[in-house]
Amino acid sequence: MPVHAPDHPTIAITMGDPAGVGPEICLRALANESLTSVCELRIYGNQTILQRVADATGLKVDPMDERIIDFTHIDVSEVTPGIANGVTGAASHAYIQSAIDAALTNDIAAIVTAPINKEALHAAGIAHPGHTEIFAERSSSDRWCMMQYSEPITCTFVTVHVGYSEVPALLTQQRILEVIELTHESLTKIEGKAPHIVVCGLNPHAGEHGLFGNQEEERLIAPAIEAARQAGMSVEGPLPPDTVFVPAKRATTDAVVCMYHDQGHIPVKALAFDCAVNTTLGLPIIRTSVDHGTALDIAWQGKANPGSLFSAIHLAARLSRNEAPR
Repeated sequence: MPVHAPDHPTIAITMGDPAGVGPEICLRALANESLTSVCELRIYGNQTILQRVADATGLKVDPMDERIIDFTHIDVSEVTPGIANGVTGAASHAYIQSAIDAALTNDIAAIVTAPINKEALHAAGIAHPGHTEIFAERSSSDRWCMMQYSEPITCTFVTVHVGYSEVPALLTQQRILEVIELTHESLTKIEGKAPHIVVCGLNPHAGEHGLFGNQEEERLIAPAIEAARQAGMSVEGPLPPDTVFVPAKRATTDAVVCMYHDQGHIPVKALAFDCAVNTTLGLPIIRTSVDHGTALDIAWQGKANPGSLFSAIHLAARLSRNEAPR
């Protein structure tokens, strides 16, 4: 099935871990007219799981719905709501890989991912710690980063799914500059104007002029910022992370470049939990995602908020049309 006209792109949703809330929010997306009016949705998942979730929650699913790409080889007898395991991890990985291949061959215009479970991936023998790394490898991308995008706050990340002890060794001037560049390029496209970017320091008080840390701010972060400025970008920093996210600063900032996962994810979750969109920058394909996990504790109960998924679909559709926000 070819990609539809640019004004109504075909967008794939990967169902995520079958034991989590992914199937439920996928069903809610299929039934939402505000989404189907701007794009054609295609679910990469499992028809039987979707039917079981529909039965459990009172939602509806058409067993003949051609928008559902049914992975019939998944052993659904091994899927229990709220229990992620190797079977569910392998299933979620299969959905993702197939959707990426479809995007690379232009069969679909964009991919939106529902949440996966990292422990389930590991149990399935899959080494990648998350979506971002899976997409980067499958699409042969060597220049990429994660962005959490929302109206209240947007953050990009120099490092993501690694332990804190590993972060300093992964910081280089080139990598920090790369993330600044990707942030500038993507927000210029999304917002229709060049952004003002603020870069966080790594250490408390942005190192306090070398008193804390190993002078990462002076040796790595500040030179990357200066290189970005020389290239014509509006960049500020390195600034102390504890003051970057106050309301007055956010009002004049389009995006914050963060050095590690929680430096940006904590404020994003606090300010935009139900509307933030996770997207991977630098890929040859469009990928957006929900900004929440599998929520195994409420799986298949009809309680999951689909707001982040809806926002991710709208952003994917807009990027597919190369359209700035109204």
